[in-house]
Amino acid sequence: MAVNLQEDCTCIICGLKKEEGIHIVSEFICDTCESEMVRTDVKDEKYPFFIHQMKRIWYKKNA
Repeated sequence: MAVNLQEDCTCIICGLKKEEGIHIVSEFICDTCESEMVRTDVKDEKYPFFIHQMKRIWYKKNA
């Protein structure tokens, strides 16, 4: 479910400022990255990148 925000947020995955996406904990993931992540197979070469970027959410939360 996408959230239409009043301001641009920076996506923790792609680093771009976007208006629509989701918030997980205190971080933002844009609609484009969210869609790509859910379609990415675990055998895809981009899968480890997504995992690495998602781990940043928990590291920032616990910092």
